[in-house]
Amino acid sequence: MQKAPLKFLERLIATPSPSGFEAAAQRVWADYVSPCCDEFSSDSYGNAFARLGDADKGPHIVLAGHIDELGFMVSHINDDGFLFVQGIGGIDRALFRGQRVHVHGRKGTIPGVTGSLAIHLQEPDDRKKVPELHEMYVDIGASSKEEAGKHVRVGDAITYADGFEVLENSRVAARGCDNRIGVWSAGEALRQLSAKRPEVCVTAVSTVQEENGLYGATMAGYSLKPDVALVVDVTHGTDIPNCSKPKHGDVRLGSGPVISFGSSNHPVVVQRLLDVAEEEKIPIQREANPRRTGTDADAFFLQRGGIPTASLGLPNRYMHSPVEVIDLVDLEAMARLLAAFCRSVKPGESFQVKL
Repeated sequence: MQKAPLKFLERLIATPSPSGFEAAAQRVWADYVSPCCDEFSSDSYGNAFARLGDADKGPHIVLAGHIDELGFMVSHINDDGFLFVQGIGGIDRALFRGQRVHVHGRKGTIPGVTGSLAIHLQEPDDRKKVPELHEMYVDIGASSKEEAGKHVRVGDAITYADGFEVLENSRVAARGCDNRIGVWSAGEALRQLSAKRPEVCVTAVSTVQEENGLYGATMAGYSLKPDVALVVDVTHGTDIPNCSKPKHGDVRLGSGPVISFGSSNHPVVVQRLLDVAEEEKIPIQREANPRRTGTDADAFFLQRGGIPTASLGLPNRYMHSPVEVIDLVDLEAMARLLAAFCRSVKPGESFQVKL
């Protein structure tokens, strides 16, 4: 991967953005896409839009990813200065104990750790159990509620402290690949399109609060009124020893982006993606989603009487953990596929299902 796009990815991942607290990461995204677009804007809840071309001259294509990540929120500070939390998004509480965290308080970010009762102090049966989230806590080193309150308030966000690590074979591990890779792909595709402009309007969108309920995409789909929406998110990399391929499919890191079939995925848009991938010699994988994708695609396609939409997934091992693993080769291919799709669309073209 070239230096500038890689630095962009690293900055996105390094910037905390749990659902409802995305502004800092949106500014990182804006810094990268603003020089590449004709107009940059945002809405009242912080969805960010970078447009290339004239939206009044259709078709209007949206390239979307969500910038929010999982996290925690301080819900109580006890008399001894320990912080108790609630989850933001679909957190796995089994991963919570014994972690380093960042608490984003009133005077900036401070370090903390998630408390874990030493194994010597646990009863034998308790060693087999995962405590409920409200039974666990964060230790910032404070000795009282008053001391902790100088730095932290109820409602402050917490994220895991894990950063960006380069592994073997073009693979990286990081907190929040879900879904910094989606907004990276939308932004990088727009950068590529700005160098060789398409004949139609393209808006790259960085949505908020997907992990809480696809909220930002619901707003954006309504306000933008696109003719086509391509939504990029992660999907499960199942090429690990303890994952059933008959149950979850066969998705491998390094084998290309994943095109989703079924539910919100519009058959005409999906076929165009397949055709473009074949023409551009971009390897792709297939995934069955007969009922729902669980991504922002499920929000976009329901707006304005039905927006032709497709969900694209990047293979991701260990989703919703602080050590998600992706392959940069897949990520580069994703941006190329988005850009090539946009260039393939001609003025006046319709993606309506013909009966």
